Amino acid sequence: MILTLIIAILTILALIIMIIIKPTIKIKQIEIQTFWVVPLVGALCLFILQKVTFTDLKEIFLSPKPINPLKILILFISISFLSIVLDEAGFFRKCAVLATKITRGSQRKLFFSIFLVVSVLTIFTSNDIVILTFTPFICYFAKHNKISPLPYLIGEFVFANTLSMMLIIGNPTNIYLASSTNIAFLSYLKVMILPSIIAGVCAFGLLNLIFNKQLKVKINDNLVTDEIVLNKFVTLVGGIILASCTIFLAIASYLNIPMWIIALGFAILLLIIITIYDIVKKHKIIFQTFKRLPWNLIPFIISMFIIVTSLDKSGIIKEVALFMDRFSINKTTTVLSYGLGSFISCNILNNIPMSVMFERIIAESSQSFFLEKIYSVIIASNIGAYFSPIGALAGIMWMSILNKAGFKFNFKKFIKYGSIISPVILLISLGILILIL
Repeated sequence: MILTLIIAILTILALIIMIIIKPTIKIKQIEIQTFWVVPLVGALCLFILQKVTFTDLKEIFLSPKPINPLKILILFISISFLSIVLDEAGFFRKCAVLATKITRGSQRKLFFSIFLVVSVLTIFTSNDIVILTFTPFICYFAKHNKISPLPYLIGEFVFANTLSMMLIIGNPTNIYLASSTNIAFLSYLKVMILPSIIAGVCAFGLLNLIFNKQLKVKINDNLVTDEIVLNKFVTLVGGIILASCTIFLAIASYLNIPMWIIALGFAILLLIIITIYDIVKKHKIIFQTFKRLPWNLIPFIISMFIIVTSLDKSGIIKEVALFMDRFSINKTTTVLSYGLGSFISCNILNNIPMSVMFERIIAESSQSFFLEKIYSVIIASNIGAYFSPIGALAGIMWMSILNKAGFKFNFKKFIKYGSIISPVILLISLGILILIL
């Protein structure tokens, strides 16, 4: 037990240090993100020391349960594929341009339009995709119009990671935690729609207060909108397929078809159509899409599954579950203890490994207030993403984009705003959850 715990702790500490001081390493012309390298090394050490065996690996990856990491990865990458194809067609950037075009002159109106566009797109696609797409555009129009990009950058990140709670497909942590307990798409939506909307509105109001001074400044009417070319065919086909996929995911439990099969099927359909289109039109949409898919998420998630499995085998997860049971006195104490506990863990471990670990903790704990525990952790896995850059992979990639764009946004500045916003929105969301469950 002790050796397993030491390796796990050292791996997490090394991960945090590398995220802060060395998020990427460059070998010749290849840039490698360290967030997946460190857990991979930790997982290999556990395997070499036989804290995890081939039998354990077989059970993890070939399990018929919905928490099989391969099924979760297929679901997430398939949804990402559908979203990135739309982005390659210029859809997201066009939405951003239209939002700025109709609110010229007023930053407050522009801020509201960004809130609406980011929120709606996040609900039906993925928070990571929206963040990575909108961030370069925000840097561009802020520089072009000589206004501070800070309200929009913080707003975009907060809105995307708040409204991503609403649907299962909004965040890989939602997918994992909901799938682990066989929560159906519509059952999930029924619970999470109210906390998501109220949290989003509160986040919008809070950010308006924080950035009130900057948002009063008028915008110079210089934004160039003709540079974004929309591929109408790819947008139409991609939009129809994404919408159809979302509908089928909503009724998956009634069709008795696993969500990962539905997402994979629609992704393959779009792949075939756009590949033919690329060949005929001599475009490279599929090539560019495959380059942008989150492949590095695969070794990261698999490694974290291995680390958490080793902690489970050693009995550490059981001990943590017994400790958490002390706080499950009633619905309120359960929601607050699991919500706050997973929120803190999210910013130590990152939200994906935190979700993997807390799923095991909940499975080992008493079965009282089971749904309260699951939904509390889901809320924390989304909102915890904007307390610190460690909270989510999107935060790490987001800061990298900003630095490349010449906008210096360091660890300290992230926490400065995150520590004001995230605890407030977390408590509001957990409070709504207590009322509706």
